[in-house]
Amino acid sequence: MTLPERPSEYDPRAFPPVAVTVDIAVMTIRSNDLQMLLIERGEEPFRGTWALPGGFVRPDEDPAGAAARELAEETGVRPESAHLEQFGSYGDPHRDPRMRVITIAYWAVCSELPTPLPGGDAASADLVPVSKLESGGISLAFDHAKIVRDAVECVRAKLETTALAARFCPTEFTITDLRRVYETVWNTTLDAGNFQRKIRYNSVFELVRPRRSDQEAPLRGRPASLWTVRADADPTLDTPFRRRPGIADRHSA
Repeated sequence: MTLPERPSEYDPRAFPPVAVTVDIAVMTIRSNDLQMLLIERGEEPFRGTWALPGGFVRPDEDPAGAAARELAEETGVRPESAHLEQFGSYGDPHRDPRMRVITIAYWAVCSELPTPLPGGDAASADLVPVSKLESGGISLAFDHAKIVRDAVECVRAKLETTALAARFCPTEFTITDLRRVYETVWNTTLDAGNFQRKIRYNSVFELVRPRRSDQEAPLRGRPASLWTVRADADPTLDTPFRRRPGIADRHSA
């Protein structure tokens, strides 16, 4: 697309400078725990404080490209290994002590997250339990505590109506694998029978390996069926899952 020339009477210096950044909330499940990738800031402001990976959008890139680049530079996570999605923007005039900065926030989920490799202006990188962040056990730079809360809620809500839960799993997974994703992300316990029926009646999911019979595997038992998400399917679930009130919270007393 060819852009029109800047009007001759327009002076950009007549307006206050505003910068745009991206921040990425990367989530995975490890040891049956929902965890988020954080970096330790190696530069001011907030040097030595934990924060979401992110940075300034360069003049020659769009926000999505900046998010993918920052994710790779600061953590070593390749964008193709994660599902990356924009969910909001944050523009409090006082959120950044350097200048007026508006950030565009993304969340990402992945099934296998390699050992985080810090780079760029990140001093270190590590996975932190989301439960610890939600309880305020870790102090975050800027307004990242709010961004984290919003990102986690977006992912929890997305699990209700789409096949996003499968992105926490390998390409082929069992129904039990998928149910554990829901239980971990929602911090709850689901009825196994009801969950299995919902998966079987959702056309988003496809059976790729039926359970073997006793005659086929008499000594080794019966390996569970493997499922996948249909490659050409709309990720919207036919029968949504709901976080119904009254389901037992696993961490409650």
